[in-house]
Amino acid sequence: MQNRYEVITSRQNPFIKTVARLSDRKTRESEGLFRFDGRKLLGEALVSGVNLSAVLLRESSAEAIFSACAIPASVRTILLPDALFDQISEENAPEGVISVAKKLKNLHKTVEKNENDAFAEALPHTRLLCLESVRDPGNLGTVVRSAAAFGIECLLLSADCADLYHPRALRAAMGTAFRQKVYFLKDFAGVVKALAEKRRVFALALDNTATRLGDCFLPRDAAFIVGNEGHGVSPEVLSLSTDRLFIPMEKGVESLNAAIAASVLLYRLYTEEA
Repeated sequence: MQNRYEVITSRQNPFIKTVARLSDRKTRESEGLFRFDGRKLLGEALVSGVNLSAVLLRESSAEAIFSACAIPASVRTILLPDALFDQISEENAPEGVISVAKKLKNLHKTVEKNENDAFAEALPHTRLLCLESVRDPGNLGTVVRSAAAFGIECLLLSADCADLYHPRALRAAMGTAFRQKVYFLKDFAGVVKALAEKRRVFALALDNTATRLGDCFLPRDAAFIVGNEGHGVSPEVLSLSTDRLFIPMEKGVESLNAAIAASVLLYRLYTEEA
């Protein structure tokens, strides 16, 4: 094995213990790091210029991965025995690579409560997608991927949404999270109120008395809100919105999955502009 690898063989190694704990949100926040498994995400991270702290390779897969992925010489590259790698991998069928990166603070930013008005004023006059209390990481990642596919410049997330850096969110986003601008709002309702003073704000509602999607003009600078998987948009945020939309569907179907609803909405917006 070539000298370009650092070899670690113990599960008790401090760095290996930290990598394993990055599955936990508190550790990700305290360390300012996140992890993701697999070759696809590593490739997307490299293309997107993500600041990688380390790449961990499964011994039996190391040469193939190193040949396929142009891992910069500046990135700490660690070789692990297969058994140890499999212990800390989050994949059912490990592809042989775990990446650790620094959080994307230049792309993913937190908005404090006292910044609502200034933040709403500074946002670009493009369509915005806002997510309130979307708790499932897979749903969040899927929405991020759809937002990127359908040209949404930035996402606004309530503070109680799932963690964007959760491994399942990153996997569902398929690398788009490394390029998508995201704001985490400490006061979601306050930002919606500020936005509604400057532009139209459409909330997806579980209410067929709302305007049917496709039956009204949707301005190019409007904001759109998708709510929680079980309860939809909260009554407070609905009251602050300027408009309500519903997605028509067959009788007997109560609602769509939050990620599917967001994707249907975004596709409609995208094709309307075409």
